[in-house]
Amino acid sequence: MSLSKTSLLGIIKKQYTYKFKAYKQVFTSLILIQLLAVFFSFNGVGMMGSSSESIEIDIQFYSADMVIIFTIIWAFITAILITTAAYKNDDFTFVTNRLSSNLSNLLFLLTGSIIGGITAMLSTSLMKIIMYFFGGHGYISANPSLLEVIMGYSSTILYILLFSGLGYFFGTLVQISKIFVVLIPGVFIGAGILGAGRLGFEWVNSLYQFIFTEPSILVFVLKVLVVVVLLFSGSIALSNRMEVR
Repeated sequence: MSLSKTSLLGIIKKQYTYKFKAYKQVFTSLILIQLLAVFFSFNGVGMMGSSSESIEIDIQFYSADMVIIFTIIWAFITAILITTAAYKNDDFTFVTNRLSSNLSNLLFLLTGSIIGGITAMLSTSLMKIIMYFFGGHGYISANPSLLEVIMGYSSTILYILLFSGLGYFFGTLVQISKIFVVLIPGVFIGAGILGAGRLGFEWVNSLYQFIFTEPSILVFVLKVLVVVVLLFSGSIALSNRMEVR
């Protein structure tokens, strides 16, 4: 291994270690957000009922969906925040360049996605314990297979990583031009109200179909990883255009 590669890896390792220790408040906010999501989850994610002359049955479904959604939002916002000047200035306590800064950010967001995905899925255990003691007249828990558990954890981590990459890319755009602070939310709000097709953003629907409707877990993993690599590669390329500190 060359001296330059060794130096770059060493810098990335130091930056990553520093960020993991210094940004503890990020993981504190994750815990608080997930606990809040668990609280909201007790309203249920769905329900059904049936009745006859003498019997009435009401069934309410609970899952970690709300916790996962809140975690994805947390990851998206966190990724945007670490592109801001306040966070980027921390990198210059080391001998650094934009490549090492971006790669250490990638490792930090990957770590956050793994931790967030695992804790989000583990929240189902907390909900089961609470429902067991306070679940009312009857509580039935599903027992997924090991393969289903692995798929659930993997998919959740990948979803979080995907939105981390998206947030990091948007944050990088904002650092290049503040116009994106208004432009990006405006596009998404307009697409949500009027529809992406009417605004000429058919590619948004195509991208959604490409990723989120994939029936094969292996193909889904490959697609998400490709998109994540493209997002971070784009972020690195854009950040290289910014002025050197």
